[in-house]
This record gives sequence, C-alpha cells and structure tokens, in this order.
Amino acid sequence: MKNDKDKDKEPKLHIDDDWKAQAQAEKEKLSKEEPAAEPETDRGPLPPPSFTLLVISLVTQARICLADMDNPITRKKQLDLEAAKHHIDMLEMLDLKTKGNLSDEEKKLLDSVLYELRLRYVQLS
Repeated sequence: MKNDKDKDKEPKLHIDDDWKAQAQAEKEKLSKEEPAAEPETDRGPLPPPSFTLLVISLVTQARICLADMDNPITRKKQLDLEAAKHHIDMLEMLDLKTKGNLSDEEKKLLDSVLYELRLRYVQLS
C-alpha cells in the first residue's frame, strides 16, 4: 500500500482535451496556405488503355535503357543493360501469359519488338 508521500512522487498525467480542435485548426490553416494543384491541360486527353499501348510503353523503357533514346529525366542517353533486360523479360512474360489470347496484329507487334530488343541487347552486351 502506498502512502501519501509515494503518491506525490508518481508522475502525473496531464490530458489535453482540445488537441483535436488544435489539429483541425492547423489543418485548415495549412489547406488555405497551400495552393490547390491545378490539373494538367497541356497534355491533352490520354489514349484509352490497350495492349498495344502497354507494349509500346515497355518498349520505350527498354529503348531508353539501351541508350537508343534520351532518358526523359536526365535528357541524356544512358546505357543500363540490367534494366533493359528487365524490360525485355517483362515483355517475354507478357508474351507467355497472353499466349492464345492476342489478335494477329498484337502477336506480330509483340514478336517483332521482342526480336528487335533482343538483337539490340546482344549487340550492346
């Protein structure tokens, strides 16, 4: 059993009941100070999602890694064979997973880009 002296030595807990109100007030203040992000209008409408667009996206990334195109961030050609192989492997996986489910046009596209990318990769490695 604790006596009065021991009770005085225990740390006292102070509860601030209005912390939620303070946090809400700060949040509102910050939202007024930060300008709202404006939507991009220069770009124009995005094309609808398609298998062809997905393939072209992966091909573009592979070509950037193979130094066939400038890196859009650095604006320089940079060779990264490991990343290029990764993108080629992604296309190969896509080819395997979609076998029998592609139109003739989609299959020809995938086969031709895989051939070209593999050839370019071998040339550079």
